[in-house]
Amino acid sequence: MSQESDMSVILVSSGYDQTIKFWEALSGICSRTIQHNDGQVNRLAITPDKKYIAAAGSRSIKLYDIKSNNPNHTLSLDDHTANVTSVAIQAEGKWLASSSEDGTVKVWDMRTGNVQRNYKHKSPVNEVVIHPNQGELISCDDDGNVRIWDLSENTCTHRLIPEDDVPVRSVSVASDGTMLVAGNNKGNCYVWNMANNKDVTMLQPLTKIKCHSKYITKVLLSPDVKHLATCSADYTARIWSTENNFAEETALEGHQRWVWDCAFSADSAYLVTSCSDHYVRLWELATGSIIRQYNGHHKGAISVALNDV
Repeated sequence: MSQESDMSVILVSSGYDQTIKFWEALSGICSRTIQHNDGQVNRLAITPDKKYIAAAGSRSIKLYDIKSNNPNHTLSLDDHTANVTSVAIQAEGKWLASSSEDGTVKVWDMRTGNVQRNYKHKSPVNEVVIHPNQGELISCDDDGNVRIWDLSENTCTHRLIPEDDVPVRSVSVASDGTMLVAGNNKGNCYVWNMANNKDVTMLQPLTKIKCHSKYITKVLLSPDVKHLATCSADYTARIWSTENNFAEETALEGHQRWVWDCAFSADSAYLVTSCSDHYVRLWELATGSIIRQYNGHHKGAISVALNDV
């Protein structure tokens, strides 16, 4: 994150205080606050063109204009009937996927706000991510399932159960499509090798890692696929080496409460975390040190999104 690039860096966080805050990454100054009156914001996502921020809240996803100071949302996606737990935006910004405690995964047209796909789990869905091929979704739920959905076939092609009856809290797929990671409520991460063979996704169990002593709240593979970040209720985030049999590289210690979410910088050298202690922190992974602390949320910071491309 160079000084020259600070204007192009979009760093956003949300909290239990029902606000969305935009930060100047290097100075740590909060440049804008949006009051989100629908309750807490559980997850944030930035559109690829950096024009909009999508905020997943109590029963809806709201899109806000990043470039303007308009405090009102520009689009509201309102078909969920319970807490929206995650949101993921397609590479060209044409559609987004969301997961909810109502037991569904939905795909929305971002121009019209209409639901294009509706997939059903039998329990609350905790996260959905988009495969880099843009043709599959991967979601996880409270019953301990990881499901892969084929958008063209409009069906579930794979169902993985890492541990019986242990909720899977978070999933992450490698940017090159070679790996899938799932983190659960027992602090365990499961890793599968993924291969695309004649447009059919093949999955091979790779390893199980005991990452944390308590709930995992987030798993995230780095853009260069060399690191895995895990966030937890044990007050830490940890970095694991995908190239060294998932050995622990760094423990990011200094959080005072649950660590809820994280985001890598584009060069995979930095990680931003959000924590129940109200702080958002920027970490340098090579040293494990805090580079910047963003202070402004009056309650726990739940979600963070970063785009520094």
